[in-house]
Amino acid sequence: MLQRSQSSQRCFFYPRVLEPGTGVTDLEWVQASGKGTVYSVTVIRSKPPAAPYNVALIDLAEGPRMISRVEGLPAEDVRIGLQVQARIAQEAEQYFVVFEPQQ
Repeated sequence: MLQRSQSSQRCFFYPRVLEPGTGVTDLEWVQASGKGTVYSVTVIRSKPPAAPYNVALIDLAEGPRMISRVEGLPAEDVRIGLQVQARIAQEAEQYFVVFEPQQ
């Protein structure tokens, strides 16, 4: 889900009490498509034996940009421009959004 201003129809992330830039409060929640494109990525190489992982900025199809990680392929293979799809992941009773390459 994303917040959207009813007057401007702009979506934004992270959730707020007013639209950034305008200050209007006519906000609603809308279903996000989950589709996105990798805008930027970096690979984090931890001390062995931990596997490398990536941290990516994802441009959502609705406009906002969010930070997450891309799973489903080696961290080094994630590239700028990669089309991705969001999913909800769970670890230790915490839920968060991660992305996988689109099929």
